[in-house]
Amino acid sequence: MVITFGCSTFAHMREILQSYESISLGEMGGIRLMNRTDKKFVTIYAKLISLLYMAREEYRVQEIDGRRVAAYYTLYYDTPECDMFRAHQIGHANRQKLRIRSYVDSHLDFLEVKTKDNHGRTQKKRIGANEEQMARKEFLSQNLRYDPRLVSPKIENNFDRITLVNKEKTERLTIDTNIRFHNMTADINLELGGIVIIELKRDGAYNSPILDMLRQLRIMPMGFSKYCMGMAMTDHTLKRNLFLPRITKINKMLWTS
Repeated sequence: MVITFGCSTFAHMREILQSYESISLGEMGGIRLMNRTDKKFVTIYAKLISLLYMAREEYRVQEIDGRRVAAYYTLYYDTPECDMFRAHQIGHANRQKLRIRSYVDSHLDFLEVKTKDNHGRTQKKRIGANEEQMARKEFLSQNLRYDPRLVSPKIENNFDRITLVNKEKTERLTIDTNIRFHNMTADINLELGGIVIIELKRDGAYNSPILDMLRQLRIMPMGFSKYCMGMAMTDHTLKRNLFLPRITKINKMLWTS
């Protein structure tokens, strides 16, 4: 299934971003969210355009080498039985993901293990994807619960990311657009051209300007794991009961956007 979105919409989005004050990657490194909470939202481009207009006085946009929209690529791995996917599907609070994350514009690639614990906290460990083989094996033996000899690539994911920071530096907002998947086992492509994934990471001790804006626009919280949703939407042989309500909502957004 391929759903596309007009080029004029992307041009409009980039035009609005040019009106934002920028923040450098070095300044971003100084942001410490000590009492951090994370929440995801799913919406469509029309509402994103409204949100960007509303937020431009309160937020700065990350800029790297003159670019305010960054390209990302991710390759996810799993076992032959898709145990990492299945742990999420059956509701295990303690679970892992294994991926290679590429920052396309910066030519940086990392092998990453993401671990979510029983308290809902996520810890990410990573090593350069081009490190020598022994270093990668040691990294996986220390951080991955699965036998690394059994895992293989399952699905590729490309998207473009905007990163906003409020001027008080108490929250960071990532906005993912132009989301595309390629299931490597089923050889199926999926483009979610009209869908926008927003993730808010904030210091819970402070008020959030963006939360009020999201409420005004009726942009509701909804979990969206790119790995799990991509797999659930491209491989119907997998048990995916947990994800079906979200898939239904996303399909409705796609056809009404």
